[in-house]
Amino acid sequence: MALRIGEMLLKAGLIKEKDLEEALKRQKETGKRLGSTFVEMGVIDEKTLVKFLAKQLGVPPVDLSTLKTIPEDVLSLVPPETAYRYQVLPLARKGNVLFLAMVDPTNIIAIDEIRFSTGLEISPAIALESALNEALKKFYPQMETIIKEVKKVEEKDEMQVRVEDFEFIEGEIEEEKLEDLKKLGEDTTITKIVNHMIFQAVKIGASDIHIEPYERTLRIRYRIDGVLQEVMNPPYHMKAGIVSRIKLLSDMDIAERRKPQDGRINMRVDNRIIDFRVSVIPTVYGEKVVMRILDKSGLQLDLTKLGFEEEDLKKFEKAIRSPYGIILVTGPTGSGKTTTLYSALSTINTPDKQIITVEDPVEYNIEGINQVQVNREVGLDFAEALRAFLRQSPDVILVGEIRDHETAEIAIRAALTGHLVFSTIHTNDAPTTIDRLVDLGIKPYLIASGVILIQAQRLVRKICKNCIEETSYDEKIIKELGVSDELLKDMKFYKGRGCHVCGRTGYKGRIAIFEVMPITPGLRELILRGASSDEIREKAREEGMHTLREDGIIKIKKGITTVEEVLRITTEF
Repeated sequence: MALRIGEMLLKAGLIKEKDLEEALKRQKETGKRLGSTFVEMGVIDEKTLVKFLAKQLGVPPVDLSTLKTIPEDVLSLVPPETAYRYQVLPLARKGNVLFLAMVDPTNIIAIDEIRFSTGLEISPAIALESALNEALKKFYPQMETIIKEVKKVEEKDEMQVRVEDFEFIEGEIEEEKLEDLKKLGEDTTITKIVNHMIFQAVKIGASDIHIEPYERTLRIRYRIDGVLQEVMNPPYHMKAGIVSRIKLLSDMDIAERRKPQDGRINMRVDNRIIDFRVSVIPTVYGEKVVMRILDKSGLQLDLTKLGFEEEDLKKFEKAIRSPYGIILVTGPTGSGKTTTLYSALSTINTPDKQIITVEDPVEYNIEGINQVQVNREVGLDFAEALRAFLRQSPDVILVGEIRDHETAEIAIRAALTGHLVFSTIHTNDAPTTIDRLVDLGIKPYLIASGVILIQAQRLVRKICKNCIEETSYDEKIIKELGVSDELLKDMKFYKGRGCHVCGRTGYKGRIAIFEVMPITPGLRELILRGASSDEIREKAREEGMHTLREDGIIKIKKGITTVEEVLRITTEF
């Protein structure tokens, strides 16, 4: 399409053949649009270019210099990172049509992406690039703040985020790899991209960095409050350099590109000690990297602040103060299980107790607790570590995950012989955990005797306090949620309008919703006779258990989260 625009300008006599050749040459070097390159070269002015393209492409021109306001609900349709990446600005919505100012109305990829994400038809208008960039600064100020911060990092020596600023806390890099790292560091562009990527992710509180290669693009996304957000698209030719640099920092084999690799970076970033767990896997278009950010300074270890309702907190605290028994926390990856378990251990961590953990990996170091990391290369798995622990006379044991019969049986027998055991297991809710243990080969009488509490949990995004407002929902959505007519009478619903504080998402931070199921005498009887998970769930609810969905509804009623969030991560039985 770039060449077509060049040919159109050439045919109209607005540029010369040599201008087109020079512009195409410059475009290959800079990656900029051909039209922008012509303007920079001075062969055509911006207004003439826009007027010509509007006529040729059959799209209306729009003057953004006089634009004073855009409705918040229209702005929120296009995330700031998308607007900046494609140089577009949503102007208005009429019915099922979104009017979009664009520097390049021929960018089908941008139009298709925004059409898909909004569910609206796109009506493009062409704008001056300079005017659109100024409008982006005005209407998406949070992105402008990020850009200014990155420039400060680049320009001010005292704020530069260089490899020297990343202080390795532990672990060593082989001499020859250190030399490679220094050579790679000479490529200042690669260094800046990787350093800015890490620095910015830590600063805004992302939990993961995803670096994903595709056929012609390289995409970098941050996971913020549990949701992935695209933040940048570095030039594709830098793919190998970015991945190699991260592999070197993680002490991986840079020559191995066919097998998955795992590594770790422990460094000081922005005056905080951060642990990065790095995973690299080969894909059809190159190596994909995920960096898990473990920031101890952001670890919340106060049980009262995790999201427990008062009665559920009492049940959980009673269980964790038991002298023996096993407590199981269940939920998918990223549901906050580790935080809950660390909070429980910190609550009961007193000088008179010996607490030992076996984890894969150890995510955070907690003072006063003996933590062991799984090392399968030397035969130290969960089961082997558990056997060793029992010879150490512990009071409390944490097993990172129960995933096989051997680990499950040793953990439950440890609970039956006077130890308090904590662990995680992957199931959808608390009642189905019983079925999972049976599937692992654990006898029902051992489950009934050893397990004292099962807790399921999920994380939901919290409504941004800066832009919270009352809202309403269609009756069908409320019915899907499962709110009773009686509860609905006094219930108000809220959402975040979207503002600069929350990046126009309407959400800021996360909180857990819980399903706390103590194993009562009534439930023990059902487990012993092999009752189904549906029977166990019904009995538990009779005894006061809130399901995940019900706990989510409580948080909706309190104005903590939204209907959409609860529907997104829960299922009603």
